[in-house]
Amino acid sequence: MSVRRARGPLQRVQRRSRELQAQVEVLRAESAALSPGQQKGLFQRCMHLKKLVDENTNALHGLKKADEPAPVGNYNQRKEEEEKLLLELSRQLQKLALVLDQDRTTTNYAVDEEHQEDPQRQDKNKGEDESEDEESSEEDSEETDDEEDKLLDDPNVKECITVGSFNAQQEGDLTFTKGEVLLIHDKKVDGWWLAENSKGVRGLVPRTYLAVHNEHSESQEEGEEHMEVVDETADGAEIKKRTDSHWSAVRRTIMENDTVEVLTTMGAVPAGFRLSTLFQLLEGGTQFRASYFLQPELTPSQLAFKDLVWNSEKNTICPRPTRVSLIVTLYSCKMIPLPGVSIQVLSRHVRLCLFDGSRVLSNIHTVRATWQSKNPQTWTFSPRVTGISPSLLDGDCFVRSSSLSSDVGLLFEVGITYIRNSTGERGELSCGWAFHKLFTSSGLPVPSKMYELPLNGGTPYERGVEVDPSISRRAGSGVFHQFMTLRKQPVLAVKLRSLSAQSKDILNLLPETLIGSMCYIHLLVFYRQLLGDALLKDRISMQSTDLICNPILATFPQLMDEPDLMDALRSAWADRERTLKRSEKRDQEFLKSLFVLVYHDSVFPLLQSTFLPKYKWADEESETSRWKAIANFLKRSQENDGALQYLLSSENTHKAFDISELAYDFLGEVRTGSPGV
Repeated sequence: MSVRRARGPLQRVQRRSRELQAQVEVLRAESAALSPGQQKGLFQRCMHLKKLVDENTNALHGLKKADEPAPVGNYNQRKEEEEKLLLELSRQLQKLALVLDQDRTTTNYAVDEEHQEDPQRQDKNKGEDESEDEESSEEDSEETDDEEDKLLDDPNVKECITVGSFNAQQEGDLTFTKGEVLLIHDKKVDGWWLAENSKGVRGLVPRTYLAVHNEHSESQEEGEEHMEVVDETADGAEIKKRTDSHWSAVRRTIMENDTVEVLTTMGAVPAGFRLSTLFQLLEGGTQFRASYFLQPELTPSQLAFKDLVWNSEKNTICPRPTRVSLIVTLYSCKMIPLPGVSIQVLSRHVRLCLFDGSRVLSNIHTVRATWQSKNPQTWTFSPRVTGISPSLLDGDCFVRSSSLSSDVGLLFEVGITYIRNSTGERGELSCGWAFHKLFTSSGLPVPSKMYELPLNGGTPYERGVEVDPSISRRAGSGVFHQFMTLRKQPVLAVKLRSLSAQSKDILNLLPETLIGSMCYIHLLVFYRQLLGDALLKDRISMQSTDLICNPILATFPQLMDEPDLMDALRSAWADRERTLKRSEKRDQEFLKSLFVLVYHDSVFPLLQSTFLPKYKWADEESETSRWKAIANFLKRSQENDGALQYLLSSENTHKAFDISELAYDFLGEVRTGSPGV
């Protein structure tokens, strides 16, 4: 009796692709056999098929060689071929949908076939001959269309002519009319290309509205039949701006990539570098900052706190176990391409966050790298920060999340902050990214071990882009050359570590979603306990929404966005903690009260001091002057047994008083949900 071997994940996707390919061919044949008036019923089938193709493409992207029950030869090559097939099917359906959708497209034929026939013609044999000629011409036309499509996708073809009119759907799109010649700057896989019109205006345009332009295009257009595409916004409907912060960051990255294009053309950076997507999100507001996620989250009813609950028996906040609770340690980045001499690198770093393939689900945490001039392509991280070392260098990061997504994982973006020597322009580039899922296909956590993650080029929303394509182009065909090429590809080394019982107890006192440095986790726990006291234990009434007079609650989150101030608090607390007796270290109420005193004597006066320059990311002059001011203040505070003398001294000036320094408005600070949820 023979046992039928179970199909592997890749084989199942391949079989599904063949089924979808057959359905697409049937749909195309039916649409060709029907007149335009009879095609309306096929549109829904077309859109449903496109959805199935996209779902199969997403399933293909999630496959890994390790998931196969048996060895698969040429796995990566088969996967790439399958992706090309699915992309081609998606393109065919997208093109067919424009023809079938009678609400958005109208077909303008100069003369209909029936009107082309002579009404007095009675020769039946002649009609049959013409029908055969027409079928032959249709086949030739299809072959020509395929050739034109291949030519259109050729990266060397830059000039295109529009075959229809298009009105911008949203901010960043480019409006054009039929017959315009556009210069294509970037051909995106998703079908939206970055183009420039004759006036120098740039924007995104749909690929399906374009044809290859040549010097004979205008004369050919007069004698050929074209489909005119009429956009549904042409009647003057208002074009609404998108407010989704993820799409805004991606769109800004795409639209501003002309800067990267200039740097690439100059040879300053490889072709796979892009403007940093995570940096764009951070600059877009507070939604992805740690200070935002440190605040308590409300339940859907907004009548109670979701992740801040009081334990009356232990007189403290309840621990909150989460689905994701681990430590990730950054070790090194290897083979990171060197930028050219025309730009100066101000910072090398890795930004990381929780990601599900399309949405950022947590705050974006940054760890700065160090490097040696003798080996500049290798970046390293401090596995553990102690003493006065900056927390920005701490490679040990805690990760917490309550997300139930099966695709949740860690997104790492390796980046540099740079300044152009010729113009003084500052910016941030992504040198590659990696995404590592935290759960297997069966729903189990991935093993805790060291991982070497290959870095991808482009943005996290692009696929198949290399960081430095020139490495592959220079590779030979032999096995040895391929092996050497693989060793030259950039990788990020990280280690996932499970938690000890003690570490788990500490982490469970933090918000359900947060990423941060292990070196200041004890300070975050103090803040959360003080929040619990103020919001749950000491409030006169749970219905009261009055401002709470508490300088720590009002200002502590600011330290999450200014790491040198967090380091000042770490240093001050470590100095005080060394003087404590063993019995005092076990008294939680005593430690909380002492933490309040240390906070008031260290960072609180600095927050309003005019001697402390404004925090600027990757600005050496600002960082140096800030740390000198911080160190000087901490020394004087320690010598004078507190900050009172500093505050009352006429030599020191402070910013004008604002009630926000003392008043905690929890209704204005609490969260109602994580981004993208």
